[in-house]
Amino acid sequence: MRALVLLTLAHLALGEEAPGSKSSSIPSSVGKPGYKMPEEKSDTAEEKAAAALDNALFARYILSTLAAVVFCLAVYRVVIQSIRYIRTLTCLNNDTQRYFKMPNLAFGAIKQHLLYAPLLRRRRNREVHFAWFHLGYIPTRFQSLFLAAIIGMNVTLSVWGIQWNGTKAAALNHLRNRTGTLSVVNLIPLAILAGRNNPLISILNISYDNFNLIHRWFGRIVVLQALAHTLAEVIKIVDRGKNAFRESFMKPGLLEIGGWRTLNVAFQNSQMLLTGLVATIAVVAITLQSCAAIRHAFYETFLHLHIILVIVTLGFLWKHLENTYPQKYLLAMILFWAFERFTRLVFLVYRNVGRGGTKAELELLPGDACRVTLKVARPWTFQPGQYAFITVPSVGLWTSHPFSIAWSHNVNETMQQDSEKGYKVSAEDVLANTTDQTNMSLIIRRRSGFTDKLFEKAERSPSGITAITAYVEGPYGGHAVLHSYGTVMIFAGGVGITHQVSYVRDLVAGYASGTVAARKVILIWVVQSPEHLEWIRPWMTTILAMDKRRDILRIQLFVTQPRSTKEIHSPSATVQMFPGKPNVDTLIEIESENQIGAMGVSVCGTGGLSDDVRAAVRKRQTVRNIDFLEQGFTW
Repeated sequence: MRALVLLTLAHLALGEEAPGSKSSSIPSSVGKPGYKMPEEKSDTAEEKAAAALDNALFARYILSTLAAVVFCLAVYRVVIQSIRYIRTLTCLNNDTQRYFKMPNLAFGAIKQHLLYAPLLRRRRNREVHFAWFHLGYIPTRFQSLFLAAIIGMNVTLSVWGIQWNGTKAAALNHLRNRTGTLSVVNLIPLAILAGRNNPLISILNISYDNFNLIHRWFGRIVVLQALAHTLAEVIKIVDRGKNAFRESFMKPGLLEIGGWRTLNVAFQNSQMLLTGLVATIAVVAITLQSCAAIRHAFYETFLHLHIILVIVTLGFLWKHLENTYPQKYLLAMILFWAFERFTRLVFLVYRNVGRGGTKAELELLPGDACRVTLKVARPWTFQPGQYAFITVPSVGLWTSHPFSIAWSHNVNETMQQDSEKGYKVSAEDVLANTTDQTNMSLIIRRRSGFTDKLFEKAERSPSGITAITAYVEGPYGGHAVLHSYGTVMIFAGGVGITHQVSYVRDLVAGYASGTVAARKVILIWVVQSPEHLEWIRPWMTTILAMDKRRDILRIQLFVTQPRSTKEIHSPSATVQMFPGKPNVDTLIEIESENQIGAMGVSVCGTGGLSDDVRAAVRKRQTVRNIDFLEQGFTW
């Protein structure tokens, strides 16, 4: 008997009849063409209608809740901007600004323990590593609470109202439909948050970096809901196959074989199931290749594979949802994604095509860096803190990379100033610049990938200067305005100075013209070697020559790895140089004791420097009115 049972199992696995058995007793046709799937007991029309209504309502709950959050953040942004605008107007002719020096204790506590606080102790912008793996960044407490609320809302809506005490098949049906609908709905915020031209960036004054964090978590939610949707359908089909085998051949050992073979038939005979399975596999692949370790180690590969997998997912998902209610949510997501891509293309063409096109000059600098000066075909009015995506076809083909714009100047204005100062300006220079030409410059530090290839291209030039073709997409950013602060401390680490130097020029110029509240501006720049000072020497020379600069600006340079003490010397009382790393807490303590008005502390640099500045600002929230502004790209 045991041998007969084993032989029967083997023949069933191969799709053959067992010896000595009757074809009417064993469903050996499972898995073969023409096999009819076992039918399931359907819900009543009323049950289906109620479940569909719940799914639609819960989908609207998610979109309505997110819209309400956006509205609240917009109101908060309007209130904060109004306060800063009024503060700026009030302090234009007020050199003491005593009223704005002291904090609102309640709001100060919120900033200290919620808005500025890392999730754990003080680590926020320093990336978490395990061996050589990049594990990402730790969010703030406010970001963590927001993400927990989004996750909690999706988990609750995915299971709420399902009759778990009813039949297993009915519960699986409802779970499948619910998680599938919500997964598609969440694609809408997922697509909006991923775009460079996300309208919420300017509306809410929240950086792309923060939206990118939320985008990644929405992606994980979509994947988990898609997996729950798929598993619910798989379990239901397998159970249906088991029940069919139980009715036709009462041997428990054969139930597993019958269930899984029924699943195989289901995917072979149903386009909806097959396209849904492919879409689920694609979104899981997106999540796996988007982990920080892969994203940082192989960014170009990640980016291209990411886009390809997104297109595959959308194509198969569209077919999967054909003639269903959730397809309209997918259509909304596709339209926004396509519109954002189209908008980028339009602005790319507008900025770079015509008027001779966009040209770039690549100049080799000491300290493994190069300066790129862009002559944009159709430039924009530059604002401090802006950045752009740069494409250099001869180096990175069609790929684009973000860089802060450090400096912008009008060529004709520069020539006019040179002429007024007695410098010789040739007739050829005048004739060559009959129209206004705005140049924009940025500093690129040599790393890996694109920046390494760009640096090598600059190295190959005998003169150290190379003319290249480039395309500029932008501007982006530039929403942080420091005009309302009486005291401004600007921290920069290494190449982070490219983001900060434009703020320094803006504040010094604003002080001279009487259009800002700033009375004290302190720039603290941390570099490894004195040769790095060459990166911005021409721009710093311009700033030091600006009207009333000595009345407002002090510069402190910290050289962490000087070759000798002779390299460390302070040119003047307002420009000082020190060896070693700065004691950030002490520097902020000194300035807060002699603070004029509200203080704004901005930082752009390494993760360690940003975390040190954040900690020093947090501990003084109930003592002084201090705002913290962190700049950076944490892709």
